[in-house]
Amino acid sequence: MTATATRGGKKRGGPPRRRLLPPPLLPEGRGAPLVLLYLLGLRALVHVSHRQLLSQPSAAGPREFSAPRARYGGGGRAGRAAPPAGAAAAEDAAESPGARPCRASRRAEGYLDNITAIGPRTVGSPENEVLAVNYLLEQIQAIERESTDAHKISVDIQRPTGSFSIDFLGGFTSYYANITNVIVKLEPRNGAEHAVLSNCHFDSVPNTPGASDDAVSCAVMLEILNTLSKSSEPLQHAVIFLFNGAEENILQASHGFITQHEWAKSIRAFINLEAAGVGGKELVFQTGPENPWLVQAYVVAAKHPFASVVAQEIFQSGIIPADTDFRIYRDFGNVPGIDLAFIENGYIYHTEYDTSDRILTDSIQRAAIHNLKKFFTAFGVTLISWVCTLVTVLIVAAFISVIGRSLSWYTHFYVSVFLYGTAAAANLVLVHTLAKKFFLKNMNEQYLGDIFFDASLMIWSIALAVVTQMGLCSAFICTLWVAFPLLAKLMIHKEFSQKGATMKFVMMYMLGMFVPYLYMMYLSWTVFEMFTPIMGRSGSEILPDVVLAGFIVVITMILSSYFINFIYLVKSTKTTLITLTAVFVVTLILVCSGIFFPYSSDAANPKPKRVFLQHTSRRFHDVHGNVVKSDSGIWINGFDYNGISHITPHVPEINDTIRTACEEHAPFCGLPWILPVHFMFRKNWYLPAPEIFPRSPIHFKVLSKELMPWNSVRLSFEVSGPSHMSLYVRPHEGSALSTWSLGDGIPVASLGGDYFVFYSHGLQATPWHFWVELTVKKHSDGIVSLAIAAHYFFGEDQKSPQLYALLERFPNWTFSSGWSCTYDLFVF
Repeated sequence: MTATATRGGKKRGGPPRRRLLPPPLLPEGRGAPLVLLYLLGLRALVHVSHRQLLSQPSAAGPREFSAPRARYGGGGRAGRAAPPAGAAAAEDAAESPGARPCRASRRAEGYLDNITAIGPRTVGSPENEVLAVNYLLEQIQAIERESTDAHKISVDIQRPTGSFSIDFLGGFTSYYANITNVIVKLEPRNGAEHAVLSNCHFDSVPNTPGASDDAVSCAVMLEILNTLSKSSEPLQHAVIFLFNGAEENILQASHGFITQHEWAKSIRAFINLEAAGVGGKELVFQTGPENPWLVQAYVVAAKHPFASVVAQEIFQSGIIPADTDFRIYRDFGNVPGIDLAFIENGYIYHTEYDTSDRILTDSIQRAAIHNLKKFFTAFGVTLISWVCTLVTVLIVAAFISVIGRSLSWYTHFYVSVFLYGTAAAANLVLVHTLAKKFFLKNMNEQYLGDIFFDASLMIWSIALAVVTQMGLCSAFICTLWVAFPLLAKLMIHKEFSQKGATMKFVMMYMLGMFVPYLYMMYLSWTVFEMFTPIMGRSGSEILPDVVLAGFIVVITMILSSYFINFIYLVKSTKTTLITLTAVFVVTLILVCSGIFFPYSSDAANPKPKRVFLQHTSRRFHDVHGNVVKSDSGIWINGFDYNGISHITPHVPEINDTIRTACEEHAPFCGLPWILPVHFMFRKNWYLPAPEIFPRSPIHFKVLSKELMPWNSVRLSFEVSGPSHMSLYVRPHEGSALSTWSLGDGIPVASLGGDYFVFYSHGLQATPWHFWVELTVKKHSDGIVSLAIAAHYFFGEDQKSPQLYALLERFPNWTFSSGWSCTYDLFVF
């Protein structure tokens, strides 16, 4: 999975929408359900048995491979006797999963260990482009040799070049050159018209082994290919296995495959295997678009389905800073699919701790209102209590942030419940207690309990109508909170109207509320599991305590909605208020004292602070080509709201005296952003350091300047450099960027108005050629500023001695990732 997302990104003029697989695909047990069954089952086996494998010596390890062949194909050899049907399955079944892992699981774990042993696999590096590719080819060839005559296996190494615009991270254009895909097609001996695509990616982000994201999925796909190819019964449709070599570069390889490869035309559905954590159940967090048969296939295939439309709507809203290849296949290929991902323990996602040994081992409104005025009074008091609670708790969260104690719950999750949960509950109880005592005094207690129950029911009914009208599938949650409380009220009607809340009344009431409360607790925990780690990488501008406090208040309001009435039924809430307040005050004092350190270096369960450092050399040129300013330093970004406050005691020279000043005249403040996330990280630091001299410097050349019709100027360029570069374009006042040679030709501006282009290439890529065209009204000081940043993620240019020395001084509870880069600004 790659980081930060919003909707959109559809390519203009893309391929027409293709006919989907017909429903008869499903009952025969082949195609998508079959592949899903194998994928889900084997991923579960890998989880259950991987720790047992660790006690055995591993044959994994990096090794030299021969250069991959460009393309080869074939199937089972003629005349070879096929193994008895079901023999392999019988052998595996003979081994009890409870005693030791089955053979298929052990093979998948071996694949996982071998892939991760190669090390970090950044696009353009030999580890990604040669070692990982050759290892995959070696295993595929071995599988092909053992396949039966019922199948044909074809393999293609694709190295596409292309570009596309995407509404993501504020919007930018991505260009890729000569990246790598390893593609395998398993089909019946006589071929197949339709295909199901299974997608994983073997590349990783810099400095991480990428076991969960996404080597484990590629290991599982290899074993699925192995298992299916040995079957004596042919498949009804083809299965295409895409081992994707450039997903972490913002979904480039999947774009190259779905828009350029000839096999893409046959794909009618896809299964994408991803990760936002390193374990737990696979969450189905995106499906479709439309085509409900995909969900039916998942329900048939999964022994324990784990999916929620809430997850899909949260993810596609853009709140979560991540995206997957699902977007590319949906938007550029018009193909429906299903997106699965691990979400547990997201603290170590995209860090050095994402190793293979951490793959973990283990979802009629009541019409009788006696007094309309009193009913709306209860309705209003409930809403007022919610507003007061939200405001109060957010003030506490803001105070915690101001005094520098943010993320105290990052490692100690219970702190957030004791701090914000008790504050929210105490406020709700206090407001309703005061309303009962001063505003609703001398009223019958049972009557008050009745109308406050009805008020909560009315609120949920309104919410159900509004959410349904908006077309959100999450409306089913509101349905639970209307149907079950109404049913409970009907069951206890006699007891509810009697004087005194009897034990029978309480037990029946709790029983009637069991389903919505159980589901809401389960849903809340799932969201907590996902959002808490995200707060550690959400940038310097978002107050994580305010976000989490707001979420806890909402959950508290939901869970308390049908228990507010008990405040009016009981004689006193004094003990409850004192207990909640005491827990809140004690927790607040402890948090303010700093006893809860946010980060952890615990080797078994690390929760590191992410810090990114770039040793940067910058040069700024004027319209005549003269260098008007140059500097060099180590540019530092803390990935959470705390910035570098916890780093300064360990590295004193990194402090607020070296805060970075924005170069207002330069695009993106004159800083070498690898992605357009500048709006998320407005606090960064620049420590002066010696100039760097990369052995493979960037070469930027102007090829031509042409006057075009309608007062336009076309500038053509040639760029060569490392595997990752960023291009920034800022038209000057009076000029406008009208078109360019990238994407669909329509420039997409990032937040702030500048244009951002992300570029990467694989091995032996030709120089990058592109042109931009601007309409011009005046040009006394040039018409456009154009900057190019080169990023050295691997090899001899990656880290300077100064950067190495600085990284060594960082405490062990940090994940400090560093590389070298250059930034050159030109005016034309």
